[in-house]
Amino acid sequence: MGSLIAQIVSVTLMNLGSLRRRLWMSLAMVLASAVVVAILLAFLAMAKGFEETMRGAGSSQIAILMREGSSTELNSVVLQDQVNLIGASAGVAQDSSGPMISPELYVIVDGIKKSSGTEANIPLRGLNKAGMDMRTNMRLVEGRLFTPGTNEMVVGEGVLREFDGFEIGRTVRFGKNLWTVVGVFATGGNIFESELWADINIIQSHYNRGNSYQSIRVKLDNDGDLGPLQKTIEREPRLNLEGQTERDYFASQGKQLQYIAVFGWIISAIMALGALAGALNTMYTSVADRAREIATLRALGFSSVSAFCGTIAEALVLAVAGGLLGSLAAFGFFDGLNTSTLGGSFTQVVFSFEMSPELFLQGAILALVIGFVSGFFPAWRAARMPVIVAFRHGA
Repeated sequence: MGSLIAQIVSVTLMNLGSLRRRLWMSLAMVLASAVVVAILLAFLAMAKGFEETMRGAGSSQIAILMREGSSTELNSVVLQDQVNLIGASAGVAQDSSGPMISPELYVIVDGIKKSSGTEANIPLRGLNKAGMDMRTNMRLVEGRLFTPGTNEMVVGEGVLREFDGFEIGRTVRFGKNLWTVVGVFATGGNIFESELWADINIIQSHYNRGNSYQSIRVKLDNDGDLGPLQKTIEREPRLNLEGQTERDYFASQGKQLQYIAVFGWIISAIMALGALAGALNTMYTSVADRAREIATLRALGFSSVSAFCGTIAEALVLAVAGGLLGSLAAFGFFDGLNTSTLGGSFTQVVFSFEMSPELFLQGAILALVIGFVSGFFPAWRAARMPVIVAFRHGA
């Protein structure tokens, strides 16, 4: 066994040492692998970043209640008497002001994207003080909070990055109404940074919502315990509502871009086939170029296994080098890149591409697959090549 390992190491070093004779073809294989891995990681980082942006907004101590059958806040309607019934329910946390409950409005307004100059939907959320207090990770980055009863609003950092005209002090027109930006807030990079916040009563008035809302947020007595609220909803026929924790709600919303990851794998698989064609050509050329060397080693007593493994190792080294190059390129170009896409409520969600060790591992696996498949058949030829044929070919 020790002799066989020594033979494999010797053949592998010989193969790698001869790469300079096939420099350009070898570089082509490296670059092909790099492009495939980089594209895969770009798609996966996009899906990962969107999912993390959605998940980061959720808390298991906050419940969100919407009309039964509504998948998003946009198509939900909640009335004031329902808000009152939920506020009196067991399981709702209390503070000195009473039940910790936040009825909220969610309307769509237009913004101009910096990247394209086109209009896109932005959510304008109506909040009261309790609603802002429930978002414990919210902090003001600039300016101040809006004054209740006025046409003032605060904007999320994501909106400020991706849309024109939302700097502090700017006046923004939505329909017939003018709003003044008085502050910028951050919420740790989650979906709330893609929103505008203003006084809920003013939004009700401007958008003729009467005493209706889109959702109710409730702080729970016990972390994740929706039981008492569910009993109230089942017992009271006026409460045609469904509830879940914020964490579960946003986690389900975050899955909507999973198709991006699937699409990335499909595109990468198609491109990998093209890369394999070039890599196979490279490795067959490598075997032909080293035919005399292979024959000499076989005549000296080296086994066919060493020829096979040495060729496989050469292919893996080239593919892994390409995978590493592609990973570095993807990290340099995409990690932390800000972008926005259409979310579940037909509004723009601002998020950042997010690389992670898990994604790099998937890229490495793809590179190894390319290397193994592209090396297997040429290696099989090298292992089965008769010594006399190899000498004749190399002459």
